[in-house]
Amino acid sequence: MITRLGINAGDLILEIGEDSDCDQELRKEIFATSGNQPVGDDDGEVVDVVLLWWREEDGDLVDALVDSLTFLAVNGVIWLLTPKMGRPGHVEPSDIQDSAPTAGLAQASSFAVSADWSATKLMAPKAGRR
Repeated sequence: MITRLGINAGDLILEIGEDSDCDQELRKEIFATSGNQPVGDDDGEVVDVVLLWWREEDGDLVDALVDSLTFLAVNGVIWLLTPKMGRPGHVEPSDIQDSAPTAGLAQASSFAVSADWSATKLMAPKAGRR
């Protein structure tokens, strides 16, 4: 599944919302592929990818997406990782579909990335990209 995320060697990745319930094997594979350690949001780095681990109880998704854009390179991607249906913290797809455009993002694809997590690719619409 890691190939579907499009992580490349050298990619700088900001990780938000990582906790003990996250898929640690997926994380290891992502950061091994990039060859870099996760960047913190206090580092002020512009990143190629934002990994946003999000659960229903985490707050306002629109705010989190807007905050993620602060660090994202022009052609960067936000991977919104949410628990699959039936798992604690599951986020309804309609919540993502409503939140993304409000935050100025377009939803490109969604798929199961591990046994417990789904991944949704969000990016700035092409018309707004430089």
